[in-house]
Formats: sequence, structure tokens, C-alpha cells
Amino acid sequence: MLHNSQKDFLKRHIGPSEEDQNKMLKELNYNSLDDLIKSTVPEKIQLKDGLNIGESNSEYEALRKLKAISKKNQIYSNFIGMGYYGTYTPYVILRNILENPGWYTSYTPYQPEVAQGRLEMLLNFQQMIVDFTGMDIANASLLDEGTAAAEAMGLSHRLNKKDSNLVFVSENCHPQTIDVIQTRAEPMGLKVLVGNEDKVLDQLKEDLVCGILQYPGTLGDIKDPSEAISKIHKKNGKAVLVSDLLALALLKTPRELGADIAVGSSQRFGIPMGYGGPHAAFFATKDEFKRSMPGRIIGVSVDRHGNKAYRLSLQTREQHIRRDKATSNICTAQALLAIVSAAYAIYHGPDGIKTIAERVSQLAKNFADKLKQSGYEIYSDHFFDTVTIVTKDKTDQIYKNALDQKVNIRRVNSEMLAVSFDEKKNVYRVNQLLKIFNAAESIKKEDPTVSLPNLPKNLLRTSKYLEHPVFNSYHSETEMLRYLKKLEDKDIALNRTMIALGSCTMKLNATAEMIPISWRELAEPHPFVPVEQMEGYRALFTDLKNWLRSITGFSGVSLQPNAGAQGEYAGLMVIRKYHLDRGEENRNICLIPSSAHGTNPASAQMVGMKVVVVDCDKEGNVDFEDLKKKAEAHSENLGALMVTYPSTHGVFEEKITDICELIHKHGGQVYMDGANLNALVGIARPGNFGPDVCHINLHKTFCIPHGGGGPGMGPIACKRHLQVYLPNHPVVKDCGPATGIGAVSAAPWGSSSILSISWMYIKMMGSEGLKLATQVAILNANYIAHRLKDHFPILYKGSNGNVAHECIIDIRSIKSETGITEEDIAKRLIDYGFHAPTMSWPVAGTMMIEPTESESLSELDRFCDTLINIKSEIDKINAGEFDKVDNPIKNAPHTDIELASDEWDHKYTREQAAYPAKFLKTNKFWPPVARVDNVYGDKNIFCTCPSMDEFKEDAA
Repeated sequence: MLHNSQKDFLKRHIGPSEEDQNKMLKELNYNSLDDLIKSTVPEKIQLKDGLNIGESNSEYEALRKLKAISKKNQIYSNFIGMGYYGTYTPYVILRNILENPGWYTSYTPYQPEVAQGRLEMLLNFQQMIVDFTGMDIANASLLDEGTAAAEAMGLSHRLNKKDSNLVFVSENCHPQTIDVIQTRAEPMGLKVLVGNEDKVLDQLKEDLVCGILQYPGTLGDIKDPSEAISKIHKKNGKAVLVSDLLALALLKTPRELGADIAVGSSQRFGIPMGYGGPHAAFFATKDEFKRSMPGRIIGVSVDRHGNKAYRLSLQTREQHIRRDKATSNICTAQALLAIVSAAYAIYHGPDGIKTIAERVSQLAKNFADKLKQSGYEIYSDHFFDTVTIVTKDKTDQIYKNALDQKVNIRRVNSEMLAVSFDEKKNVYRVNQLLKIFNAAESIKKEDPTVSLPNLPKNLLRTSKYLEHPVFNSYHSETEMLRYLKKLEDKDIALNRTMIALGSCTMKLNATAEMIPISWRELAEPHPFVPVEQMEGYRALFTDLKNWLRSITGFSGVSLQPNAGAQGEYAGLMVIRKYHLDRGEENRNICLIPSSAHGTNPASAQMVGMKVVVVDCDKEGNVDFEDLKKKAEAHSENLGALMVTYPSTHGVFEEKITDICELIHKHGGQVYMDGANLNALVGIARPGNFGPDVCHINLHKTFCIPHGGGGPGMGPIACKRHLQVYLPNHPVVKDCGPATGIGAVSAAPWGSSSILSISWMYIKMMGSEGLKLATQVAILNANYIAHRLKDHFPILYKGSNGNVAHECIIDIRSIKSETGITEEDIAKRLIDYGFHAPTMSWPVAGTMMIEPTESESLSELDRFCDTLINIKSEIDKINAGEFDKVDNPIKNAPHTDIELASDEWDHKYTREQAAYPAKFLKTNKFWPPVARVDNVYGDKNIFCTCPSMDEFKEDAA
């Protein structure tokens, strides 16, 4: 057993005390947690041995150990570029957003009334991207630059009316971007032609799906892309421009140059490199393509009173609705990082951003001038921040000189070196580089920008940007601090109340887990530094992989997928490659239960598989007879089954091993969606009960916070026979097997810096703690189901009458009797200060509740009491005590403005509206807007910041 100092963290992470656990067990008629688990989890899959992770560490011990590991990373001065740059996160943003649970623990803004703060900030991000790119519409971020370029290819493919399947990618794109595009193109049946746009485009005989160019190019060269763009258009292709956000402060916009789509990364706007991520990519296009756009779009609508309100618009939840016809499988944005970059633009404003861009370009120019004076040949006279030098036989010596001086530069090939400047560089660094190149002269001081002849005159930007008042009002720290606080106060995050979202596992993101992401040793490394400099990261990855192996029972692990949907995609690509290698390319049928996450069919479709839906039975399990029938019918072409375990309905299916055996018998592979792994850790191992590969949501089970809708991490684990197909990378060769599927993310280990969060969690929990977390998650869910069962029907239970780690309450009979919908209940919960559970999924007209192990008994009771109270309000409607239409539930949520108004004309009291429970009198969250009108928002799509005049109209 653990001694007390080791239990230290367990008591902090796990909500109910031992005494409370016993109370709940008694209520459920169990003697112990072990009894509960024995009765809930199928005997066949229960783990006989323990996890191999070691003992629990206290917060201080774990931090000390991770600090020692991180110190093994050698922090050099980086001039590598290639889409990753040094940047300063202004401290007001670091402390008040990145290190603030009010921002990093909130969920995706599917309930807009309690998310107005981050919705406003994401709208600011969209406005910033629209301003810099000149395009009509931008989404609220994508995962990284490489996948954003691949999504642009996907959009072009969807819009393509011709039979063409050729994609042109300029060799001037970053190598990782080219590789991610190639990985993504192959299962879509697209052919990728990589080459020089000046040579290739003239010789093309066939039509293009799209042409992808980079501006400035990977070697820093700035060419006018408009000629190449018009050639792409002549071949009926869409023109995609991968752009640098900071360079666009000085250069003509993609729109002015004729591009159809602009993509890139906002990393250099205040987001640490973090050895590869997380970073927010951007995606902007023309208005006419908006309905085919991937990702989330924030829009402006109105609330019940006609006041302006923000919401997610368009196809934001479309994977759930359109499934295999979705525009993309990506349901994660990088919300927290997009918010940081928007805050950076707000804090610096247009003049500040321009000054940074000019300063960076000036340093690059001064460096290039001195090198030319010393007799070096420069690859291009036109560049923004990246200078490529023709070094011929001096290449290796100069590269070695740099390493000796603890400086990383880019070795392009045996003839050329490149250096990229950024916001963190200064005259001292320029002179250090000049010495490394043995240049005769040095630079005396930093000139304020006089002129930048290194920027081509015909491409200089004349259009304005960041003119909206939001980018021109908060430049003092006091003003910025208050603006961020004002927005934070409009949102519900975990620092305010439990967020009982089914399938989303919103559990404690402990402060000790978050501390290391700001450490220099983890935040500053560039993802492409020589791997021997990153012994610390290497050790962290090794630990994490070994722990995930012990937890899942699989043998191969890839940390590259940087979101759950990306993990699904990678897992299915691994299965696909396995079949291709065996000469069975016909195996393209993917069986998916009707209850699956909408991302499942979308991912299957992306890897070129045909989706066949399998029915569920009335208990919510996969209908075994239907599965048998379909597996037999498609036997010779069966590629995979995608199954979530425990099921999406929140139950442990008894037949999981039979299901896997059946698929294997017909030559298919089993992909397990790891969304519900929080119900398995320490009590059952997927690798032992049948699946071949699964993805692991580190932002659910392993405590990476959701950040308002991302970052996420979706590593995959697989059986030995699939290991050789795991993702790899063109720049860092040994991050995966040479025989792998290619890169699925831009960085070799995805969003490396946030892996430290999961490392800390697992280290502090230890083997016993991880198992206990699972047991208590199951206990909490069963306790809630037990407390609510007399008030709302519990939709699915296992054969023993228990649920897994979540339960579904059925609202359908309430709806038919009273007209009160699950959405009405969700909005009424806001009046009580709670975030709603998951609505209408996986079954329409229901709510799925997942309490996690982090919520205490008192919070669970407060939540249950609230739902029971709402049920009594519904009963009053039924009994005629409340009006059917004008009642506190239909009108929820109620704002303070409405309650303070003289025009209160409802058939219920203000107190019934605002203070339906006693606890609210001491702690009340006031929603900033009333119920948001979704229909209005979808009919009037408006995705940029409203003008201040429009706000004035509201105030009037």
C-alpha cells in the first residue's frame, strides 16, 4: 500500500474522500470498489495483474524528476525556420491566458451562452486572419500548417467538378508540409506532383485539382506567385498559398495575388515552439466556398432579446450530422493557441506587428549584406526573414562551427545553409552568426528600419490590416488585463463548476501538471534541432510510450497524431497499409456501429474506406446478429471494424471479445476508439481483449486540458504486426519506422510540449492511483444514475444494471408530454450555474452525463439536486402551475439585465428565474446573453468582428 505522502496527489485528484466513496457504495449496495468493478466490467476482460508504472509520486517529487529530465535538453539559439520561429509570449498573455484555468479548462463552445468570452476571442482570431490574408472568411483554427495545407487540398477536391486527380505542390514548400499532403492524398486517389512551378506548370497537359505554393518559399525566396496562380487557374485548379503571417504584415495578401485559399501557422504570434506544438494553423478562403470549408467557424447571431451574441456556426458539429459525408474529420481546433495569437495581435496592434516584422526583416537584410561583402553568394536577393547562403565546400565546416557555438542553423543540402531570423533575435545574435560564417565585418547597432530592398517593390503591401477597434484599444497592460478578465468572466470553465459532458471527460487538470509547459527547456526547442540535443524530450517520450504500453497492452506507440480525429485517421491508415502490404487492396469496407462518434465515419471516408453501418440492439450494444450478417456479406472485402469501448452508450459490452474474433475470422482488423479509456485504465487492457489498434485521447483520460476546444493529443497504440506502419517524418527520420504511413502531423512528435502534462499525471497517480481513478469514475457515474433514475429514465445499462463511466438520461417522454426539450434543460442548467451535459448524442432527445473521478460527492449531489429541481419545474408545467410557453425553462437562461428591467412581464417571479436554488444566493454565474438564436445565425452568416457602431446600437 502507498504511504501517506505518496497518497498526497491521489487525494487532490480524486474528488470523493474514502468516507464519501463508502457512502456512495453503500447507497449502490456494494461493499467495496472492487465489488462494484467485478459486477460492472465483463469478467472475461478484467485485468488479472496490475499496471507496470510504479508508485505514486507527490507533486513536488514528480516536478523535481521532470525538471531533471528537462535539463537534459540543450537549449541552443535556433535559426532553423521552416515554419517554426522564436517569439515572445507577452507576460500578460502568458499569465492570464496560457497559465489561467479560466481559459485552459473550458470546453468547446457548443453552449454559446456560457462561452461568449472565448467565442469573442476566436472571432478576433478569424478577423486577424481575414485581415492578413485578404480573404473573405477564415475558420477558428486548424491543427498545424501541414494538415491545413492538406485540408486545402481536400476542399479543392470537394469543389472539383472535373475528373482530374492531379495535385501540384511546389518544391518550395516546407518538406513536412509536402509529406503530410502526400500521406493525405494517396488514399483519396489523388496524384501529387512535386516540382518547380516555373518549369512544371507550363508542361502540364491535364487539369489540376489544386496547386499549392509557398510564400515566401521554404528557402526564404520571395517570388511573385501571381503568374503561377493564373497557370493553376488555367488548368481549372484551385490556387492554395501557404503563407507566413508575419511576412503578410509587409507583403501583398494572398487574395491580391489571386489565391483561392490561404493557409499557414499563427505560431510566431506569441505561441512557444514547444518542440513542435501545439500551434494554431489558419485557413482562409473565398465566401463562395464557405459551406465546404473544414473546421469550426465562429459566427455572430442574436439572442432572444435581439442582442448580439456569438456562436459556432455552419458545419461545426457536422461530423455528427453528416458522418461519412462530412467536409473533414477534424473536430478539434487549436482554440487555446488561436486565442493566444489573437491576444498577441490585440496587444501589439497593427503598428506593433509591423514594427516586429520590419525589425526581423532588417536583421536578415543586415546579415545578408555583410555576408555578400565577405564574398558569399546569397540564394535570393528577395527574402523576408530567411537568408539561404551558397556555401559549397564550406557547408559542413560552417554547420559544425554553429553547433560548437550552441547555434542551430538549417543544413539545406551539401551546398547550402539557411538562417531564419525572428522576434527574439538581435544584433548580438547577428554578429555571432557572422563570426560563425567567418565574415569580416560585424554590425554596430540595430538600425530603425530605413528601407528594405530585400522585399520586392511590386509585392509590398499597401492595404491596411487590424483596423478594427479591438486591435487598437488594449495596448497598455492595465487595459489588456481588464479586457482578458472581462472575457474570462463570461465563460464557464472547470474553475467554476463541474462540466459533466458525456464522452468528453472534463476532469481536473492539476496545476502541477500544467507548470512544466512554461519551462524554457520544454517551451523553447525547435522541432527540427538535431535529436541528440533533446535527450530530455527523448526520455519523456520513452516513459510515456512505456506507460501507454502498460495501460493499453499494445506494443507499438506513435505520439505524432495531434488530435483525437488525427489519431483515428492514423490508426485507420495503419490498418489500410497492412492490407495493401499483404496484396489485399480490395479490403476497403469499414463496419461502424450506428452509435459511433461522427468522426469515425468521417475518418474512414478519408482513408478511402466505404462505411457500412451496423445496428445497435435495444440495450445499446452492437447488434451481434447484424454484425455477423454484415461481416459475412463483406467477408472478402472487410477492412476494419471501428468500435468504441466501453460503448458510446456508456456500457461495457459483454461480447467485445466475440466481436473482435468475428472480425478477425473474416480477415479484418479492429480499430478501437479510445474516447472512453477513462473507464478502462488499470481494470482492462484493450490489447488483451481483441482490438488491433486504438487512439488515446490524452486531452480526456490523461489530463491535457481542453482549452476551449483544443489542444488535443491522439497518440495511437497497436499490436506488434501493425508497428511497422506507424507514422514517420521526412525531417526527423528516426521518429517512426521507415516503412510507416508517412507524416500525419507537421511535427515529428505532434504537440510535444503538452505531453509533459500527461507525464506528470501518470507519474503522480502511479499504478494504484490510475486504477483508483477508473474505479471512482465508474462509481461516480453509477451514483448519478442511481440518484436520477426515479426522475429521468436511464437509457442504457449493462446486463448487471450498472453503467460504465457515463450515463444517458432520456428526455423524450418529457418532450412528448410537456414540450420541454433536452435543449431547454441545458439552458435552464445555466441559470443554476452549470454547464450542460452532452445533448442529443449518441441518441437524439437525451443527455449524456460523465462526472469523472475528480468531482466530489457534494458537487455530484449539487448537480443531481439541480436536475431533480428542474424535473419538479417540468412537473409544474405538466400540472398547469407554470405556463406551457412562458415558464422559467423555456425562457432560460435569464440575464441580469432582463431581471433588473422594469418590463418584467413573465408568468413566474424573478426569484424563480434567477434563484431557483439556495446555493445560488451566495455564488451566481450571470450569463452574458440570453438564449442564442441558431437559425438566425445560420441564415445570416457573419464571421468577422462586428463594427463598434453595431455594439452602440445594442447599448442604445
